[in-house]
Amino acid sequence: MSTENTTPAPAASDKAQTVPQSVTATAKKPVRRPVKKAAAKKTTPTATKAAKAKTVAKPKVPAKSKPALPAKPVEAQKIKKPKLVRDSFTFPKDEYLAIAELKQKALNLKHSAKKSEILRAGLKLLNGLSDKAFLTALSKVPALKTGRPAKE
Repeated sequence: MSTENTTPAPAASDKAQTVPQSVTATAKKPVRRPVKKAAAKKTTPTATKAAKAKTVAKPKVPAKSKPALPAKPVEAQKIKKPKLVRDSFTFPKDEYLAIAELKQKALNLKHSAKKSEILRAGLKLLNGLSDKAFLTALSKVPALKTGRPAKE
């Protein structure tokens, strides 16, 4: 066997730590460094100051109890508006004209009303009927074919 060393020559700083090849082959393990330490070295001084400022915990001060204020009147409280839904549907022409007549009737009573307000008022009235009266009113309305009407 030859006593030639197959490893590269050690650097000047490594001369003091020269170890025989047989020992280094079995005992040498890769050193793993945490990623966090490597990333911390690359940050700028201003970034580290900002990071430290964020991590500094502020002392918690117990909340002082405030004197109870009187409740706001119902009128002053903010009322949440219901979500609106847009829809379209088909009406027979005579019933559509009835809506226009009801709008005119509301104007004669010094109250302007939109088409949607008249329809919603009708829904409230129908909702207030008993089951028997509701079925009677519903049976007086003829069923329509669904979909858009044919163009003439």
